[in-house]
Amino acid sequence: MAAHTRTYAVVGLALVAAVTAGCSGSGSHAGSGSRASGAITVSGQKQPAPTESNPPGDIPDNQVYVPYRPTGGTFTGFTLKVPEGWARTSQGSTTAFTDKLNTVRITAVSASGAPTAGSVTHTVVPRLRSQVPKFSSPKVSEVTRHAGRVVLLTYQGDSAKDPVTGKVVRDAFERYAFYRAGHEVDLTLSGPVKADNVDPWRIVSDSFTWR
Repeated sequence: MAAHTRTYAVVGLALVAAVTAGCSGSGSHAGSGSRASGAITVSGQKQPAPTESNPPGDIPDNQVYVPYRPTGGTFTGFTLKVPEGWARTSQGSTTAFTDKLNTVRITAVSASGAPTAGSVTHTVVPRLRSQVPKFSSPKVSEVTRHAGRVVLLTYQGDSAKDPVTGKVVRDAFERYAFYRAGHEVDLTLSGPVKADNVDPWRIVSDSFTWR
């Protein structure tokens, strides 16, 4: 009888141990899951998903472009497309179209010869270096647009300080030098460095046509 009692005691202890271990394991697993869930919730609170919007300086995909034909100045024998609705300003032989952080600037001048990569490197780059705040990263190349061969200068520089906020934006520039029969038209496109305006700038620069 004593032997049977000892046997029941051992079995009972084993069952208690098994139940305890099971509960402990289950509790540990639930606790782990709870902590993981909590981390996601906290992370979600600290880093909410951003709302859909264009980054600063990005020109919308649905932007409409309209023809620009100069009617005054030293030379009017060309046309190109510019973004519709942008503010227009003119000073001397330069006309600019601006919206928020982006600018399309067109300057027509007389020239004795066609610009080359060498002439832009040795004359235009030093001039811009003295005019553009924190001018950097100039690269000169020859590219083809609808109007033909053109000299392209890309560079970076700081924008003018915003008169209201005092903020300065780091801008990327594309300067195209078109030439024909003693006339040079310089087309400069600029906007924030991080803006993705490859397609809009291609539309504008590729639309340039001599008249």
